[in-house]
Amino acid sequence: MAVQHHDFRELLLRGNSRSYTDFVADIVCKRPELIGELWEIYLAIEEPVSRRAAWIIDTASENKPDWVAPFLPELISKLLEFNHDGLKRHALRMIARMPFPEGTEGELMNIAFEWLVATTESVAVKMYCIQILYRLSANEPDILQELYDTIEFQMADGTPGFKSIGSKLMQQIDKDIMALKMGKKR
Repeated sequence: MAVQHHDFRELLLRGNSRSYTDFVADIVCKRPELIGELWEIYLAIEEPVSRRAAWIIDTASENKPDWVAPFLPELISKLLEFNHDGLKRHALRMIARMPFPEGTEGELMNIAFEWLVATTESVAVKMYCIQILYRLSANEPDILQELYDTIEFQMADGTPGFKSIGSKLMQQIDKDIMALKMGKKR
């Protein structure tokens, strides 16, 4: 029996726990034809169903990363439309673990720096921005110093978790900058 669009939305709205998310993600993994519909719901940006779809896609894509790749360019283009932390967090988490689509690096870099310095963004969003920016620096080493300085500036008001991860990454960036000055690859 095929799951109808209306039924699938209802399924998403029935629960919001980790166990329920895992349950629905398992259904989607067994029925991969549903992934397109799930992405459609996510990218429609309708609360709360889009946020729940995002969580399920994020969860399912840990084992099925190929389900994310075709949608990444559109996901990146929609980032600035996301007004809920959950939509941003799941998007950035997926983007952080996938190869960046060609031609999206500049837009992604701008958004990540913007959200990293924004006082309204959550620690999780900022941490995924840091991960993305650090990965982008592999092809754009000129951003390393700006990333270092931005993290350092954020440390003053950062949570203990942010400070811990931020200081570790700052140490790595220091090593990377030194390596580049010595003409070595990172």
